[in-house]
Amino acid sequence: MPESGASGSPRRLTRRPAEGKLGGVCAGLAEYFDVDIVLVRVAWVVLSIWPGAIVLGVVAYVAAWVLMPRSDASFEITHSRLFRSRVDRRIGGVCGGLAEYFDVDPTMVRLAWVVVSVLACAVVFGVVAYLIAWFVIPASPLGALHASPSTT
Repeated sequence: MPESGASGSPRRLTRRPAEGKLGGVCAGLAEYFDVDIVLVRVAWVVLSIWPGAIVLGVVAYVAAWVLMPRSDASFEITHSRLFRSRVDRRIGGVCGGLAEYFDVDPTMVRLAWVVVSVLACAVVFGVVAYLIAWFVIPASPLGALHASPSTT
C-alpha cells in the first residue's frame, strides 16, 4: 500500500501531463509506484501487444486518461533510471540495461527473455517486445559508462 504524503494524507494516483508523452498516465503510475517512467511505458506497450490485446491496451489507456485526475505538480525522481546498456550489450543493450536497473546478472535476464518467449510460444512476440524496448528505452548517457572488468 502506498505511503502517505508529506501532509499525512494518502497519496493519490494522478496523471502527470507535464512529464508524460501522451496524457501523463504512465508518468502518474511511475510516480505513484516510485519506478522509472520508461519501465511503465515498456510494460504497458509490451502487455498491450500481447496477441489480441492491442485494442484492450488502447481502451485501458483511454479509460485511465479519463478516470485519473490531472496533476500539474512536478515530482522528484528518487530512484535509478532505466537505460539501455552501452557496455553490456549483445544486440541493443536492452537486457543489459534491465540487468543494471534491477541489479541482477545480465545473462539471467537474457535467458529469462528467451525462455519466456519460447515457452509461451511467442517467439515473434519476444522479438517485437525487444524491438519496442530498444526503441523506447533510451541509451545510457555517455557519462554513465562503467568500465568492464578485465578478463586477462
